[in-house]
Amino acid sequence: MELNLQELSTTQYPVPADMANNVAITSLSKLYNWGRRNSMWPMLFGLACCAIEMIATASSRFDFSRFGMEVMRATPRQSDLMIVSGTVTKKMIVPIVRLYNQMPEPKYVLAMGACASGGGPFKEGYNVVSGIDKYLPTDVYVPGCPPTPQALLFGMIALQKKIDGESLSLMDDVPWYGVGPSEPTPVPILGPDIIDPRQMDMIRRRAESGARQADTAVMDVSRELPAWRSPALATGAVAEGGSGTATASAEATGELTAIPGGKAPWEESEEIYEQRRINALRRKAIRASRRTQEG
Repeated sequence: MELNLQELSTTQYPVPADMANNVAITSLSKLYNWGRRNSMWPMLFGLACCAIEMIATASSRFDFSRFGMEVMRATPRQSDLMIVSGTVTKKMIVPIVRLYNQMPEPKYVLAMGACASGGGPFKEGYNVVSGIDKYLPTDVYVPGCPPTPQALLFGMIALQKKIDGESLSLMDDVPWYGVGPSEPTPVPILGPDIIDPRQMDMIRRRAESGARQADTAVMDVSRELPAWRSPALATGAVAEGGSGTATASAEATGELTAIPGGKAPWEESEEIYEQRRINALRRKAIRASRRTQEG
């Protein structure tokens, strides 16, 4: 991109008109931001339907090479911008964070679409992450499902404006110039569910608290019957065959017996097994009686 010295000359010291195209008086932060904003190299990867719109943005009709972003790299080690375009599943968040850690500083993240920003139509799904910002620091959000190429261009221009406001004198703006190496973002752990390593202390504290409450609580081993399984329903119940009388094997006219619990199935005695069978037959007879009454 052509260097416009007049844009960089934002200072109280005037520059003669005949030297305005050859000399610029500016700050180091201004020059640094100019170089960063006009050489954003996005990382080439897509997750879902938003990736099609991202490809269209790079095509000749929209052509974001006008902003110095035409070089989409296939390796994170040469990328400045991660465009998360599409649905982020719990399986994919692990390699995404790993790729983010491999990108050199300074690096930026753009959440493209409703899914990457907050989960979209799959929010609170069992396999979808409700927003990439739960695991990566996100700079710009582009709404839409999917957003149009114009919206993605607007998001990139918004990122450029954010870069223009950075200052080398403030370490909060440029933390990559701090003392010592920066710590990588913890990679989530994929198991029965996704676990953020940054929350391990909280998870451990809650597990210990739950274990202490379980040790001190008085466990009631008796199983209460639901309200609809009252003894009155068992009176006059008919067997499944519809003969109008309960069979002796089902014992349908008796009350459902509460069975003591608190043991593993293989530790229960034969009497409990038999009582479970009898209760099952009684419930079966009650259901048959209801169907007969409704019919």
